[in-house]
Amino acid sequence: MDLSKIPKTFSPRIGPEWGSGGVFGLRYYKDTLYFTLAFEAESHFIYDEDHQIYRFEYVGTKPVSGGDTYNAVETVDDKIYFGGWVHAPAIYAGREEGGSRILFNNKFSHVHEYDLRERSIRLLWKEGIGDVEKWAGEVSEIIYDPASDQLFIARADGHENLGVYILDPKRGSMNRLSDKPALKGSYYLDYVCFDISTIDAIEGFQCIDLYTRKWSYYQIKDLSKISIDKGGARNYSMGVATQGYGRYFAFTRSGVFIGNPVEPELEEISFVRLFDLGTSGLSPRRTTVLSVGGGFLISYNSYVEAAFHLGSQELILLSKRLNYITSPTVLLYITPPMARIVGVFGARITSMERIGDKILLGYSTTANLGGRDASLIDSGVRGITIINEDIILGENPPYSARISLEDVSGRTFGGIPLYGYKEKILTIYSDKNSEMIIYEYDLGLPPQLYSEDKIEIRKGLNKIDLSGYRRIISFNLREKMSGVMTIDLLA
Repeated sequence: MDLSKIPKTFSPRIGPEWGSGGVFGLRYYKDTLYFTLAFEAESHFIYDEDHQIYRFEYVGTKPVSGGDTYNAVETVDDKIYFGGWVHAPAIYAGREEGGSRILFNNKFSHVHEYDLRERSIRLLWKEGIGDVEKWAGEVSEIIYDPASDQLFIARADGHENLGVYILDPKRGSMNRLSDKPALKGSYYLDYVCFDISTIDAIEGFQCIDLYTRKWSYYQIKDLSKISIDKGGARNYSMGVATQGYGRYFAFTRSGVFIGNPVEPELEEISFVRLFDLGTSGLSPRRTTVLSVGGGFLISYNSYVEAAFHLGSQELILLSKRLNYITSPTVLLYITPPMARIVGVFGARITSMERIGDKILLGYSTTANLGGRDASLIDSGVRGITIINEDIILGENPPYSARISLEDVSGRTFGGIPLYGYKEKILTIYSDKNSEMIIYEYDLGLPPQLYSEDKIEIRKGLNKIDLSGYRRIISFNLREKMSGVMTIDLLA
C-alpha cells in the first residue's frame, strides 16, 4: 500500500461528545486500510486508488458524533465488521453552570459490514434506548466465532443491555449469551474469553467453549493474593486482551493478568503490576495490542480519561489528580520473561496496525473526558504516525516519570520495567522520615518475585541508585506522606 495516501493529522471538527476520541480500529486487510475517526463519526476505507468515507447515514441524520472508542473490528473472508456507538443526530445541550453536556436520546450502538468486493456498507444492527442520560451498552469488541459462523459482541460501557451477545450477520439478529458486562475479549485455545467488568475493576473472566457452548467463570476474590508483589490496586479496569504462550493475557490499568482462566488448577491467574503511578497512571484502555515477532506490543497510555467539572467541590481534588500527568505514553514489548520499553510517545495511542515493515499508530492529544465536560467539537488533534517495525530491536528511549506521593503512599504502586537501561535513578522529595519496600520481579510464565528490599527514606531529598535492579520494580510506602518521586532511565 502507498503509505503516502494515509492521512497524517485530523484537526478538531464538529463532533459533540466528551473531550477527544481518536483513530480507532486500524486494520489493514486485503489491500484495504480501515479505521474510524472519533468523535466525528467517520469510517475510512483507503485503497491505493480510492478513499471512501462513511458518515453513519444508515444510523441516523446529521450532525453525527462518536463512531467507536474501543477498537471493535473483525475481518472474515471478504468482509470487515466494525462496531461501536454513534449519536445520530447528536444533541449538544450547550453550556450550563458548572460545565456542559449533550443529550443521549439519539445514541445508538451499532455493527456494520463492509464488503471488500462490492466496496459497499451494510448496517447489520443498531440499538438505542431513547433516554436523555442513559445509553445501551456500546459495542466494544467483535470476535468471529468459527464454530457457528457468527460474531461474538462484547458490551460493558452503558446502562442497559450489557454482556456477551452473538450476532448472525446474515439475518442481523442479536441474542444475549451472558448478562455479565464484558468490555474486551480474545481467543484462548478453543475458547473465547471475556472480562467481567465493573467501573474501576474486573471481577474475573468468563469463557465460552466453542465446541460445547458451555460457559466457565474465574472470579478474582482478592487481588493481593494473586499479585506478584503481594499488593492490591486502586483501579484495574479492563484494557485489552490477547493470547500467547498457552496463556490468556488481560492488560488492565495498573498491570496485566496472566494465566489459565478456564482451568486455573493447571496455572493460576497472576497479576503483574505495570505503570501503576496513581490516579492518572498509565492505562491500556481504549487501545490495542499488536503481535510482532512472536511477542506483544502494547501501549500504556498517558491521559486516557479525565474531567474538569465533576459536579461538586468535594471532587475538585479528584479532577486535579486526573489531570496530573505522571508519565509519557509507553510502548511496551513483551517477550516473557521480559517486558521492555521500546517507545515513548505523547497522549495517547488509540490503535495500532502493521503494514509491511511499518507500524501505524493512531493517536489523540486529549483525554476522553467525563463529568460535565461535553464539547461541541472534538477537542484533540488526532492522527496516524508511522514508525519502523524494528523499534522492537532498537535501543531503549529515555524515560522519566513524576509521581505525587500523596496519591500513592500507603499502598503498593509502580511496576517500571528496567530491561535495557544502564542509568536508573530514583529521587524522592519527602516531607517526613519513612520506610519504602522495593520489589523486583519479572514477567515470566509464571511470573517470579526475586527480592524485597527495605529502603530508609529521610525527610528532604533522597537519591537512590537502582543499578542493582534490572527487571521490573514496584514500591510500597507504608505511611501516608507528601512529596514527589521521580524515576529517570537512560540506556
